[in-house]
Amino acid sequence: MTNLFTAPSDADLRRQIQFSPSDGRIWLAGQRMVLLHVASLGILRRELIRTLGLADARRLMLRVGYASGERDAMLARQLRPNANTASMFNVGPQLHMLEGSVQVTTELLDCDLASGHFHGIFSWLHSWEVETHLRDFGVQSDPVCWVLLGYASGYSSAFMGRPVLYKEVQCAASGHAHCRIEGRPAQDWSDDGESMASDYEAGALEPWDGSRSIPAGSVPVHAQEWSAPPTDALGPLFGRSASFTAAVQLLRKAAGAKITVLLTGETGVGKERFARALHVLSPRSSKPFVAVNCAALPNNLVESELFGTEKGAYTGADAARAGRFEHAHGGTLFLDELGELPLSAQAKLLRVLQDGRVERLGASKPRQVDVRLVAATHVDMTEAVRAGRFRQDLYYRLNVYPIRIPPLRERVDDIEPFALHLLRRFAELHDKRVSGFTDRALHALRRYAWPGNIREMENLIERGVILVDAGSPMDAVQLFPDGTHICTAAPAHTPQASGQLGQVRPPAAGEALINQLLAVPLDLPALENHLIEEAVARSHGNLAAAARLLGLTRPQISYRLNKIRET
Repeated sequence: MTNLFTAPSDADLRRQIQFSPSDGRIWLAGQRMVLLHVASLGILRRELIRTLGLADARRLMLRVGYASGERDAMLARQLRPNANTASMFNVGPQLHMLEGSVQVTTELLDCDLASGHFHGIFSWLHSWEVETHLRDFGVQSDPVCWVLLGYASGYSSAFMGRPVLYKEVQCAASGHAHCRIEGRPAQDWSDDGESMASDYEAGALEPWDGSRSIPAGSVPVHAQEWSAPPTDALGPLFGRSASFTAAVQLLRKAAGAKITVLLTGETGVGKERFARALHVLSPRSSKPFVAVNCAALPNNLVESELFGTEKGAYTGADAARAGRFEHAHGGTLFLDELGELPLSAQAKLLRVLQDGRVERLGASKPRQVDVRLVAATHVDMTEAVRAGRFRQDLYYRLNVYPIRIPPLRERVDDIEPFALHLLRRFAELHDKRVSGFTDRALHALRRYAWPGNIREMENLIERGVILVDAGSPMDAVQLFPDGTHICTAAPAHTPQASGQLGQVRPPAAGEALINQLLAVPLDLPALENHLIEEAVARSHGNLAAAARLLGLTRPQISYRLNKIRET
């Protein structure tokens, strides 16, 4: 048991805070942070209470705090891997203070990771929630530190790997000298545990029923106005961007007709997924879906594969064999990479589209087939027609209903939800728990050009799942292990692909100075002392001005200057 716990230095945590003013971002160990005025948070809190009511506003803010605590818990073992349990756990309270939320004092910490036992008591001073709530609503009978309480529960639950819930047993908003919280595993709260846990459930908020006021422009979307995304055997097609939504709408309109559909788009955009979704949406969904990659068929076998052969049609044809058109009878035939078909096969395909009959090689009469044709290509078909590689009459026949599937770089809004979907899929496939992406990883995903589109993203994320440590979030270094694309996506002065915290690549403008310093024997303490004394001299003894020159606080430079003068 640790009682009246003495916290370790938070210097290791402060080093993880990186400001990148050139691109308007602040980072905490790969997680993007935002500095907000407490007054603006107070306005948000006040409006939530007035709009949703006290109970629902409390539940919502508890859940917001819980999510923040969970993210900070990811850093505890990463930042203090060799520390004892108490020091490792104290990452949370110290981050809570560094983030400006509240001053935390650990009164009691009794936890054992192996057994799951946990009992913690903490006191709080200077709670931002107390300040804003008292200003807007005055003294309260019930505790008001909802976001802070949710943070403590989310942090401790993620750290312990089991639900740990806190009560605010006293609150400065109710007249106490300070706030005080107590945390235990959910089952140790006996009768209260179930009701406390329900506050954090996704369905804890009451659905809007029209009885409460909603600000203008926030009209709820009713179920009948929403359409589920098209789905195939691999699940729904993910996308919410305007270009993707437009393609899906065209797909839906074509589903009920027999019209031939031509899917165009770059390699890896998901043309086969669209074709399968079209089949599922159509009246033919109970019939076969047959996919053919035309580029993978040898030229001398294309016609036999597509249209079939009769026994004895050529040397080695010992038995009659149906082609892909016959296999797809009643259903959908998907011809991928159609632009790679040889001209002889293109002529036969045109005949099938015109009269719905196929003729096997060596056969004397054609066979009737009922097939819905969906074709796909990544090449410019008009250019292929102009170059004589593709028949113009066949192109006109196929291009009746074209659907362009946009590349991933045009679907920035879809990158994050699709990446999360793939992360869940591959984590389950490889039986590995991965706690999401860091903000830096998501930023890298959004900035990357994705020349291989969705197929490339699948490969990168599956590789990342293999590389990332179990229970940790996936960072940009797991997505791009060679460091490529991280430097252009990560903020300046942020830990890079080395994987070592605090290791920062110097900006190009400073390389000459660094080379000059490293060219001679370097005494780092003497260099630091000289810089401090020179900064003070140039500031004419003004310690605050000297601190600004060196990027320090006044107390920090005062402490260092006193140490220099003592020696």
